Amino acid sequence: MSRSWERMVRKNTQAVNRARKKQGKGTITTASKSEFDKFLGRSIILPTVLIGFALMYAVMTAGVTPETSSTLYWVTIGLYILLGVTFIFRRPYLAVGKSSVMTRRLNRDRRLEAGQIKQITVQKGYVVIEPSIKGSAWVFSRLTNRYDTQAMAERLEEFAKANNVPFENKEKREDQAEVEEK
Repeated sequence: MSRSWERMVRKNTQAVNRARKKQGKGTITTASKSEFDKFLGRSIILPTVLIGFALMYAVMTAGVTPETSSTLYWVTIGLYILLGVTFIFRRPYLAVGKSSVMTRRLNRDRRLEAGQIKQITVQKGYVVIEPSIKGSAWVFSRLTNRYDTQAMAERLEEFAKANNVPFENKEKREDQAEVEEK
């Protein structure tokens, strides 16, 4: 099915489900699985820096001047901690669909269609998606964001084969080079 047809079916299904719900009947569901396979990471570095900055600010300015506005002082510290906690719970992700990939960049959801992807590269602990359009490469790291890069690599390899996107697995190349040296 084309994407426009899928969108039309999804829109009409939602309209029918709203009408059925008003009538007290059950909803119509489709038997297909989710549109996207989502791989969740965990942001560690930025929340740690923000909370550390708030604590450093609290310790360094605690005894300097007692005349400062204590309310604004504690609000500032509290907001830095709140921002750090927000980034902890707002997990980064990579969603792989039939013909597109999606992620969160700079607090905005970004989407790349298969035709907009220049190359997908997989290394040990890293997955890199290079767009052919304006913008920097999407790097998903096991070290910084705790992604399951092995599962991502397998799913992206299927995606690349289905959509004729160049896929390079440097892990397998390194393994083959080691075998050839022996």
